[in-house]
Amino acid sequence: MRRVFAHLLALAVLSLGTALYAQSNGSTGGSSDSNSDIKNDRKDLRQDRRDLRNDRKDIREDQKDLNQDRADRRNDRKDLKNDEKDLRNDRRDLREDREECKEGNKAECQDAHNDRKDIAKDKKDIANDKKDLRADNRDIHNDKKDLHQDRKDARHDKRDIRHDRRDIRKDKHGK
Repeated sequence: MRRVFAHLLALAVLSLGTALYAQSNGSTGGSSDSNSDIKNDRKDLRQDRRDLRNDRKDIREDQKDLNQDRADRRNDRKDLKNDEKDLRNDRRDLREDREECKEGNKAECQDAHNDRKDIAKDKKDIANDKKDLRADNRDIHNDKKDLHQDRKDARHDKRDIRHDRRDIRKDKHGK
């Protein structure tokens, strides 16, 4: 019985010693892996912070573009209103000049001709203003999409930073 007990005790000591030796070697051998993991996590963390900075810069630029496009749209609306007002005035003048031209006033016939030219010019200006307004609305829509995408990227980068910091902590503390 003593011999069996001695063998079991020796077996237990040897297995316990082997386990401790493997664990200590595993932690030192794993330490280089852990250092490598920490190094890679820190590299990822730097890259994510750089990406976040760039995304925030893009957000600011897109917001400026959006504000500028809104100002352009506001100015185009003003121009459109003014051109429509000019067109109404020119049409009213043309009616008045036609009536006086029918009465035989030749100077008013020339004024009617000039009013027709002004009407054509105003129509062309209105068409250009509407085209600019459409382009500004399209730019605003695209800038909003870009802004949304940049904010989404920034959220993802912040989440990646959180995960990288958590990974570094786990690697340092061996959890």
